Amino acid sequence: IPFEGGIRSLCWKILLNYLPLDQTLWDSFLKKQRELYDQFLKEMIIQPGIAKANLGLSREDVTMEDHPLNPNPESRWNNYFKDNEVLLQIDKDVRRLYPDMAFFQRPTEFPCQLILDPQNEYETLRRRVEQTTLKAQTVDRNRSGVTNCPDGQTQVSSPGKALNLYPSNEYEVLPNGCEAHWEVVERILFIYAKLNPGIAYVQGMNEIVGPIYYTFATDPNKQWKEHAEADTFFCFTNLMSENRDNFIKSLDDSQCGITYKMESVFSMLKEKDVELYMKLQEQNIKPQYFTFRWLTLLLSQEFLLPDVIRIWDSLFSDQDRFDFLILVCCAMLTLIRDQLLAGDFTMNMRLLQ
Repeated sequence: IPFEGGIRSLCWKILLNYLPLDQTLWDSFLKKQRELYDQFLKEMIIQPGIAKANLGLSREDVTMEDHPLNPNPESRWNNYFKDNEVLLQIDKDVRRLYPDMAFFQRPTEFPCQLILDPQNEYETLRRRVEQTTLKAQTVDRNRSGVTNCPDGQTQVSSPGKALNLYPSNEYEVLPNGCEAHWEVVERILFIYAKLNPGIAYVQGMNEIVGPIYYTFATDPNKQWKEHAEADTFFCFTNLMSENRDNFIKSLDDSQCGITYKMESVFSMLKEKDVELYMKLQEQNIKPQYFTFRWLTLLLSQEFLLPDVIRIWDSLFSDQDRFDFLILVCCAMLTLIRDQLLAGDFTMNMRLLQ
């Protein structure tokens, strides 16, 4: 799909079932959706931020019924701390989104005026993260995998990877009135988590929303680019409605779960290249060892961003888009078949992972 003239951005909005097929409805539809997104910002970030800014300032906020240690699900304090756990995980992931590109660290041309309005005195997401992470004075590991160290640095535990401490400039933020692109992505994911408590946020969603936001935020048409945040949110939500079963652990072994899809890659490989399939079977290399990331993240971590976007052009255009994804995964294996057939278990696992 051509990038020129904003054609790709427009096509993705249609292919992801965001824009109606009747073009005469676009103006009214977009106005309604963008107003709805503004309402989400008010209800889930600004109003709670105002309440938190005032929370604890009066004795009435800390009572026997509701206080910071109250485990009651209805407690304002309890909900605030739970949201913070999700926010910290999102923040950790979006800060390192496509680290080989400067784009996500750069300021957006169209910062959200609703969020940055100086008349709204409230606790922003940026402030919440700073308070929770930067000012930690004791080492404390929580469920989101963040370890706060006495020197103010933060270490992140990630499955299968030992990450270094964040460099000191990792937490440098842009001046007031500016927003980096990663902050916009963070806001999109936080709103999504709040609206979908059953799944909330799972590590890796940042890798799915990233290419969509990049495509919309680099649209040469400024009228579309200005609303990249809201449009990305709704397109991401639609895509996740098709892909969310991959992120729900209780569905792993069902026919709509990730285990079935991983095994489908090997079934397809057996059909297309039985020799390679038998080689991997002999070495006891299971599809779970490498296809989990391929399928859940729609190959977004296997290629550079321009290549990911090109693959997604075809993925979104295919009516059976997830069957197409399995075919692409199978093709990736056959492209390196000679190396796999010649390699031992260790070499092949390194090649596949």
